[in-house]
Amino acid sequence: MRILPEGRLSYGMQLPVQSQSTIYAEEWEAAAGPADLVEIARAADRYGFAYIACCEHIAIPRRLAGPMSTVWYDPVATLAHLAAVTERVRLLSHVAVVGLRHPLISAKQYATLDALSGGRLILGVGAGHVREEFEALGVAFERRGAVLDETIDALKAALGPEEFPEFEGKRFGFSGLGQAPRPVQTPRPPIWVGGSSPAAVCRAAVRGDGWLPQGDRREQLPAQIATLRRLREEAGIEEPVEIGTIAEPLYVGEPRWEVGRRTLSGTPDRIAASLREYRAMGVAQIQVRFRSRSRSELVDQMAAFATDVAGQLDA
Repeated sequence: MRILPEGRLSYGMQLPVQSQSTIYAEEWEAAAGPADLVEIARAADRYGFAYIACCEHIAIPRRLAGPMSTVWYDPVATLAHLAAVTERVRLLSHVAVVGLRHPLISAKQYATLDALSGGRLILGVGAGHVREEFEALGVAFERRGAVLDETIDALKAALGPEEFPEFEGKRFGFSGLGQAPRPVQTPRPPIWVGGSSPAAVCRAAVRGDGWLPQGDRREQLPAQIATLRRLREEAGIEEPVEIGTIAEPLYVGEPRWEVGRRTLSGTPDRIAASLREYRAMGVAQIQVRFRSRSRSELVDQMAAFATDVAGQLDA
């Protein structure tokens, strides 16, 4: 199920503000809020970003609240809000921990989001990693992978063209139950699978329309992509999978402040040449994150990337 332009390197972004892990959040985000999200979403829409993304955590245990923070906006509510102020950009859950709830609940939420947005949903899913969230909701943490596998299968049925879908699995089953509104996208919205463990790569290969790696460095990607394609071929799936990656932090131009040694900065030509290496590996979309000290600087960076870098990604 291809939704990205074939033969091109698309670019999207995880929204700031909506998740504030200390691993990546900028200082200005702590005082930001809904108005900032709206302006950044509108900028992404204006500057040709393929998607804006929002991640999910239900509740953060105290032991992780320091590094992760407790600021995690709900992806359905957030993306629905931003759907109303944008026109083109797609809306990605990166990722929804759909194994925490019955698939009919997720299907209702995300089908509605697809309908409200005019068919712009990308449902990104992942297994989750915070044990306490699963325990609080009565879901077995140790079996989260198997639960996710079945949930994806159930969601494919529930988000498909049938108003009264049918599914029978080991944990979930439904028939004779109708849900509307139906998704706008046919036969259903795309499902991209997140994660870089062997189980996650296998899940993306066998069940996903796309793959969202998590934390793979450049030198690791070719082997991961080769494994994914081999597993997909062995499963007899001919439909190509849309492969993504999270690029290094970016700063277009010569920064006059400390942006970190891993940040890819400099001239648009230099940045584009570096990012084209991903396309040569078989990557279809890169998720970009810009270093910034304010919302205005972030929007300026988005504009500079779209104007001066993006046109060179397919050179």
